[in-house]
Amino acid sequence: MRRLIRWIRRLLVLGLGIVGVWLIVFVFRITDRRLPSILALSLAYAIAAYVILPRVVRMAVKILQRKSVPSFTVTGDGLPGDPVNLVLVGEFKKLRAAFAKAGWTEADALGLVSSWRMAVAFVFNRPYPAAPFSTLYLFGRGQDIGFEKAIDGSPRKRHHVRFWALNLERGEDTLGTSTFWRNRDRPPLDQPALWVGAGTRDTGFSLTAFTFQVTHATDDDTNAERDFIVGELKSGGTIGDVTWHQGGDRLKTGRVNHYVTDGELAAASLA
Repeated sequence: MRRLIRWIRRLLVLGLGIVGVWLIVFVFRITDRRLPSILALSLAYAIAAYVILPRVVRMAVKILQRKSVPSFTVTGDGLPGDPVNLVLVGEFKKLRAAFAKAGWTEADALGLVSSWRMAVAFVFNRPYPAAPFSTLYLFGRGQDIGFEKAIDGSPRKRHHVRFWALNLERGEDTLGTSTFWRNRDRPPLDQPALWVGAGTRDTGFSLTAFTFQVTHATDDDTNAERDFIVGELKSGGTIGDVTWHQGGDRLKTGRVNHYVTDGELAAASLA
């Protein structure tokens, strides 16, 4: 049923594209003498996929989530991204040490060089343990740091998690409330902080469900990835007891983008 609903949505998006092309070619006749057909159609796709549809989705998300605590990150276009499912408490150096002990690698910063290395590694299936992440946003800013663990040494599949730092004093009293998610203050890296994370498992490349933009394919079950990360850290003895908090008032069980999530955050202190 979920797959059927996804395909219905994609057909609706495709239908909107066809209607747009029909308006351009046969109604407004933009391609008649004034603009080459290929250029007009390419322009129509670019505007629809990267301007109009992202704004429509952003507006829909704001309406649907107007009374809810945000429980997922957003992309640069403002579309729903990875669900938030993990919170660690402690200093930056402890966060780094915990993942290093578990055999995870800190991701390289996203740039032209790292993006090219990632593309080459993916095409030729060459290891790239520190491959960069795309930027997702929480608290109005991109992730502060990310860690990953390759699966079978392949750059095409990996466990990975992004983290955003939040002031510890403000965060502890507001965890699970809208104030927690609206706080944009970034604490200094040498002070204890709440590290709010979004962990997922990459499985390849795919297209977004809403606008057909190119993106990474990920495993739907983010609950399993959250539990995997917690298990890795507990095995290394780098976190204390785990407590559970509800990340979104309306997401006790449901879907964010193409993910399945129970909406819970696993929270623990770094040892």
